[in-house]
Amino acid sequence: MADSTASDSSKPKKTGKRSLGIDFAPLRKTAAGYNSQKFSGDARAAINVALLAFPQGMAYAAIAGLPLRYGIFGSVVATVLGTLFSGSKYITLGPTNATSVMVLSAFTTLGFVSEQDAVSNISLLLLLVGVVLVIGSFLRLANLIQYVSRTVITGYITAAASLIIANQLRKTLGFDFTDAEKSEASTFFEVVTLTVRHFNETDWSTLSLSIATALVYLAIDRFFKRLPSVAITLIISSIFAYLGSYYIEGFSVALLPGLDASKWGLTLPVFEYDRFNMLLSPAIAIALICTLEGNSIGKSLAARDGARVNGNQEMFSAGMANIGCALFTGMAASGSLTRSQLNVNSGAKTPLSGLYSGIIILAGAFLLADFIQYVPTASLAVVVIAIGFSLLNKHHLKLVTKTTRSDTITFYVTFLTGLFLALDFAIYIGTCCSIALFLKKVASPEIVEYAFDESGQLGQLSNKDQRSDPEVSIVHVEGELFFGAAELFRDQMRRVSDDPNLKIVVMKLRNAYNLDATSCMALEELIKYMNEHDRILLVSEVRPDTMRIFRNSGLINVVNPINLFEDEESNPTLSTAKALKRARQILGGLTPKVSIYAKEKR
Repeated sequence: MADSTASDSSKPKKTGKRSLGIDFAPLRKTAAGYNSQKFSGDARAAINVALLAFPQGMAYAAIAGLPLRYGIFGSVVATVLGTLFSGSKYITLGPTNATSVMVLSAFTTLGFVSEQDAVSNISLLLLLVGVVLVIGSFLRLANLIQYVSRTVITGYITAAASLIIANQLRKTLGFDFTDAEKSEASTFFEVVTLTVRHFNETDWSTLSLSIATALVYLAIDRFFKRLPSVAITLIISSIFAYLGSYYIEGFSVALLPGLDASKWGLTLPVFEYDRFNMLLSPAIAIALICTLEGNSIGKSLAARDGARVNGNQEMFSAGMANIGCALFTGMAASGSLTRSQLNVNSGAKTPLSGLYSGIIILAGAFLLADFIQYVPTASLAVVVIAIGFSLLNKHHLKLVTKTTRSDTITFYVTFLTGLFLALDFAIYIGTCCSIALFLKKVASPEIVEYAFDESGQLGQLSNKDQRSDPEVSIVHVEGELFFGAAELFRDQMRRVSDDPNLKIVVMKLRNAYNLDATSCMALEELIKYMNEHDRILLVSEVRPDTMRIFRNSGLINVVNPINLFEDEESNPTLSTAKALKRARQILGGLTPKVSIYAKEKR
């Protein structure tokens, strides 16, 4: 069951006479019902998240080309401010792969290749990102994110992961590019070309330590999944480096510069028209990926509990977090998939777990600052590469490349644009494709309940209290089920299946068109949700083209072939009759009560 805090976050809040959908003090409701049991769950989750966030912050700073303190203190500022302005426990803010590589790509494209250039411009960039997100939250732009296909997001993330891996390879091999070459290496293709050109400069001490670090990380990740693999790997590799330099003649590897916690403090942006003009476009792109990333993560995790996330509230929270990072030595913040999932899985009860996590990270920054200088640069690069590989989701790649031709084209356009051009441009291209596709195939699904009245006539119920207690519901799906309608349809279907007396839902798909990878993902999430709540989905009247999509995406195995009934053109009612026969078998031969739902066309 979802907690009250998560449920409340889905409701628009009122400020004055006009509802903006933004609550400026969401924690007051959390604090009102807070108790020791919730504190225990939040504290346990905070410790686990902090153990992961500290080394991840270092890794993300390395990705963005910033000093390590920006990643660590960025994690502190983002989690604390995210807690103050967030209404949900499902999104943990902080530096992420996507935002880090966007910062790197933006600075490289603009010619900011040195660490000092990055430090000089990061504050203004983050301030612009935060302002764009805050304005967008008041305009309720988060509601438009559902019209950006997950295929675009998958294509972008795959390109970003490729660039992350390519950028760290030279550190694992023990060489670096010149400043002039760094200014030319703004894309995956250019970085790989330069890496190959310098391959003969490989340092074998560094390479051997990189291989040892990778083996340690893989072993911990494989056999000790509950342990903080990133932190333990860096500690063990630091020991290897020390022993190697002490016992092996000629063994020498580069170490991290260390963390000067005293440099944390107020960092005011430098306002210049030329800088503002240069940074505005990448700021909008980073704001877009923050919204896409945060809302996708939050909604996915909340769906497991049957809860909802107020996208505009979370967009406002991310905006305030980025403004805070701009002013207090941080870096771009978004919803982190790994930390958000760990937070929920660790038993977090309220958003306050983020506040506790930020405090723990801050304490660690001052207590462990002197030890970071013993961590090898190559070892951190190996960890970053491992994080990059973790972004490559084989299941999603299969869905977006095999479900439909339009998904395949959209994915490769976004992916290849990200490889050969700037990543922010890939986001724009992918988003434009999504909007164009949406305008072509507009859909707004709505589930309407129908039932037989006392005279035997089928009609729409005007009063939900008149509904009998159904055991089996038949749902008619008519119209478009592409990515723009998939999320709405999934949520409406979930509400149908939430009836406590409902056991089986028969979904008729004869008049459903244009299923794609996003709708398949939504159906997959719906089926898992129903299974967790002891509900069973039967699918009838499946046309050949829809059946092909089910097979290509692998959704047929999720549904279970025995619960899937193909359409019979010669006998339109036969498929659903078979589904009802299957329902009786599941119910032990009993004759079920049946209610009928239909999707209203507009």
